[in-house]
Amino acid sequence: MKHIIKIASIALCVFCGSLYAQTTNEGMLYISPNTEFSTIADLENKTTGEIYNDGDAYIYADFHNEGIIDYTSLNTGLTRFIGINPQNISGSQESYLYNVFFNNQSVAAPFYLSGNIGIGGLADFYQGIIDADNYGGHVIFYDDADHLNTSNISHVDGFVHKIGATEFTYPIGDKGYYRYAKISSPQSTEANFKGKYYFENSNSLYPHAQRSDAIVSINEKEYWEIKEVPTAQDNVLVTLSWDSATTPAKYITAAENGNLTIVRWDEDLNLWTDEGGIIDVDEQTVTTAISLEKYGMFTFAILNEKELNPCNIVIYNSVTPNGDGINDYFIIDNIHNNECISALEVQVFNRWGVKVFETSDYDTSGNVFDGFSTGRLTVKDKDILPTGTYFYIITYTYNDGGTSGNRRHKKAGYLYLNSRS
Repeated sequence: MKHIIKIASIALCVFCGSLYAQTTNEGMLYISPNTEFSTIADLENKTTGEIYNDGDAYIYADFHNEGIIDYTSLNTGLTRFIGINPQNISGSQESYLYNVFFNNQSVAAPFYLSGNIGIGGLADFYQGIIDADNYGGHVIFYDDADHLNTSNISHVDGFVHKIGATEFTYPIGDKGYYRYAKISSPQSTEANFKGKYYFENSNSLYPHAQRSDAIVSINEKEYWEIKEVPTAQDNVLVTLSWDSATTPAKYITAAENGNLTIVRWDEDLNLWTDEGGIIDVDEQTVTTAISLEKYGMFTFAILNEKELNPCNIVIYNSVTPNGDGINDYFIIDNIHNNECISALEVQVFNRWGVKVFETSDYDTSGNVFDGFSTGRLTVKDKDILPTGTYFYIITYTYNDGGTSGNRRHKKAGYLYLNSRS
């Protein structure tokens, strides 16, 4: 991307006999800043065609790209898809657009996306659903690209990709419902996470009867797909949202009671597994951390209330490493000499999803989180971490004393680190 073109050549083809007009570009077209370009007819960019938009382009009909569509480093281009009839957005080549505006009220889902469009700036989903699901296209957000005005009447029905190292809320929905998911910042600037929402029962593809023992029931109305492409290399925090229009009432009640969780279909185990999660009733979300190579299908589930804290551990979520003997490290009580619990693993993440601490045998031989990083990547080993809110995942094996034997329990939560005290 980011080329500057100084010459323009465009051909207009009109087939009067069929009362059909088409704007065809076979050369180079540069739309400079503070200028406008519009086409009422279908726009086709041929294999030899190059269009660079730093100005304001109005697309009133179909849009097809077999060549190059891009913008320059000026980052001023705006492409407006505005129609009174459904509009096809197609082509074998990805179209790179900076700012994009979608406004078509002809039908509920008027944008038929069979090609790929890449967005570098801001996408304004003013009105009209982008149907990528039925036509096979993808919407790709790069780097700091973002969106606004997403709603039930304006979102992407299909796959949305986020490339880059910034947190992102997916503007996704299905069957006329906008139901976002969110990821925290990946570590890699090349990270490519794709997301999709399904307003349908996952049971036929991922049987709900195949679930870990602590799970009472699994959401039968909706699920999300979140994957890193091509392979998982980043840890992120994943947030799912609920809404009374799509989420069964019993799962909303479970959120209010504290026993709603995020579950993931584990392809290796052929099983729905509990991923834990922090419930935010005000925001109507649940957030959890996902480890490497553990992305895929996610939804909500209800946990057996007896399984919320099976070994009666006590967590102190304040850390003040000032040497006064009070909360100098992340304290988890009732884990020693407790026959119920074994193999205690602890992970701590910062607000951007970067893992800053990890151990598979917590609180042995000084193996504790004391406000210093033992993580990798953006935080140096054994650096004091800044004051703020962090995210923990505690996983351990326990024996319920029954015939089911050992089980794994996962708990997520927030802890507050005050490194200045």
